[in-house]
Amino acid sequence: MALLRRPTGPAPPAEDISMKEENLCQAFSDALLCKIEDIDNEDWENPQLCSDYVKDIYQYLRQLEVLQSINPRFLDGREINGRMRAILVDWLVQVHSKFRLLQETLYMCVAIMDRFLQVQPVSRKKLQLVGITALLLASKYEEMFSPNIEDFVYITDNAYTSSQIREMETLILKELKFELGRPLPLHFLRRASKAGENLKQQYYTGYTENEVLEVMQHMAKNVVKVNENLTKFIAIKNKYASSKLLKISTIPQLNSKAIQELASPLMGRS
Repeated sequence: MALLRRPTGPAPPAEDISMKEENLCQAFSDALLCKIEDIDNEDWENPQLCSDYVKDIYQYLRQLEVLQSINPRFLDGREINGRMRAILVDWLVQVHSKFRLLQETLYMCVAIMDRFLQVQPVSRKKLQLVGITALLLASKYEEMFSPNIEDFVYITDNAYTSSQIREMETLILKELKFELGRPLPLHFLRRASKAGENLKQQYYTGYTENEVLEVMQHMAKNVVKVNENLTKFIAIKNKYASSKLLKISTIPQLNSKAIQELASPLMGRS
């Protein structure tokens, strides 16, 4: 029986090994894509869908998601606490609906507000000012026609003046370095919804079911608390109970056993 001999001669350069690994990974990715439907294939005629660049765009959004992340306990040790923030968000949802603004505007408003509160201590008296100014900024960014600053003064029952809102606007923009563009939950929701099935969702979102399980549990917990009248923050439920939004918050699936089981670990239930 012949003995196996150790290869003679110099070892291949590390660059060659790295290149082979990269090519192998690319080949695997291409092979996987061949088995998964290209959900952007039929969008080439619509320039707004950017089908040629959409995968790169979402990869960039994932990078921004990390760079602009919010610490889960960013309000610890601050004068503002989670309950105060929840009251403010609940009110902002109502204001957003009253002004009939785009969905992106609400998501961006909350994102701007949280990013600012994370880096800038704010007193209770100015919390609502931060919230309404964040909504103003988001409106300017997302809307074709943003409400006037006087509308925002009016909606706060004249608690703040136009000058105070402009001053806060300047402060927020400076703290965030004018970097308002960021990935919003709505961006990923639309992408995941377009993918549809489990395997395609995993491929196009980059997340497995186990990786999003904790987020799903928290969402289910909030649904259960609303449905069982365990919270006063019901602006979202009321908003999505309208026929314009297909009464989505009233569907029986939100009271299903699956939702209850998802929420149970965080509700202290067996």
